[in-house]
Amino acid sequence: MGEVLVTVAVILALFAVYQLWWTNVAASASERQARSQAESLFAGGAPATWPNGVPPIGEPFALMYIPRLKDRVWGTPVIQGVERPQLAAGIGHYPQTAMPDEPGNFAVAGHRATNGEPFADFERLRDGDKVVVRTSQSWIVYELKRDRIVTPNDVWVIKPQPFHHDPLPSDKIITLTTCHPRWTSTQRWIYWGVQVAATPASGPAPSEVS
Repeated sequence: MGEVLVTVAVILALFAVYQLWWTNVAASASERQARSQAESLFAGGAPATWPNGVPPIGEPFALMYIPRLKDRVWGTPVIQGVERPQLAAGIGHYPQTAMPDEPGNFAVAGHRATNGEPFADFERLRDGDKVVVRTSQSWIVYELKRDRIVTPNDVWVIKPQPFHHDPLPSDKIITLTTCHPRWTSTQRWIYWGVQVAATPASGPAPSEVS
């Protein structure tokens, strides 16, 4: 019995090391590769050409900057898809939602613990914080407006206009989603914002980034 307990303890310790350390190491390498792919896309200077204007799953198509979370979200790649491979390389974009600078809801997801954990400090966000998204054509600035903790089944949070009785003051919105509490997946923490500016990518970066 003692040998069994020791073996179990060793296995659990190795699993903890894998989850808390190795997944972040692997995610860091994947993120660097995805960032390089996005920057290569930007270097062309022309609009990206995808079928139906939508990137294929796994394609990095933007970079995200959040000044409040600068230590973790600064030039972080945004990747089409929200499955494990995409979330392990950056911030995932829900494919059924709008693209940046389009009417609708540009909805994204990020890990709060392990696998790169770009949203580890999600609790630091406040109303009025800015989120900047860089695409091949534009710099887009969003301002966060409201947040809510919901269940994993509350898919209404990524609808084009999530609030009917008290709608957000724009038809171009952003939704950030992550797990809550940090080390579990029992709930989701959602932050919504509205687009407040868009400038050509060929021009200077917004003050929030520069």
